[in-house]
Amino acid sequence: MKRVLYAIPVLALFSTVALSQAPAGQKVTLQTSLQRGYAGIKMNLTQEAEKMPEADYAFKPGSTPEARTFAQVIAHIAQSQFGQCAGATGQPNPMQGKNLEQELKTKADVTKALADSFALGDKAVAAVTDANVTEMVKQGNNEVTRAAQLLGVIVHGNEMAGTAYVYLRSKNIVPPSTENAQRGMRGRG
Repeated sequence: MKRVLYAIPVLALFSTVALSQAPAGQKVTLQTSLQRGYAGIKMNLTQEAEKMPEADYAFKPGSTPEARTFAQVIAHIAQSQFGQCAGATGQPNPMQGKNLEQELKTKADVTKALADSFALGDKAVAAVTDANVTEMVKQGNNEVTRAAQLLGVIVHGNEMAGTAYVYLRSKNIVPPSTENAQRGMRGRG
């Protein structure tokens, strides 16, 4: 129930963002909002994983023992997306029983897992239509709407991107969303 209550303001936020990016007079549906939100997080997460040098994939800020390494942060994102996107497509989770955070160590392995999780996400998002966006899909032992399932991917992706940005900034690397926004602003002026 809490997730549904959290989803309402987030959906309102997505609608606001989607409307601000839409040409005048265009109708922006829930389907379009989810697709745009997913495309944005896919771009940011992929770019941030690429930006971090291989040598810093073992880095973690601070001295807290339970903090994840950068590799573990990105692997966590991939693991989560495999589960959520598999549910949205009705397919079995291809990473069920695996612990990518503990198994993957190299930049090549982690970025491949992230790309593979986005490949599954691409299928889930491409399958969303205005007609099926509110259909129920399995999420663990529960059922949620397809929209809520994909919203979970977007919200979690944004949360984890923010976490990973701390790692990038700690290494004096500008996060991709900041660079992309700066490029966009330069192009306008």
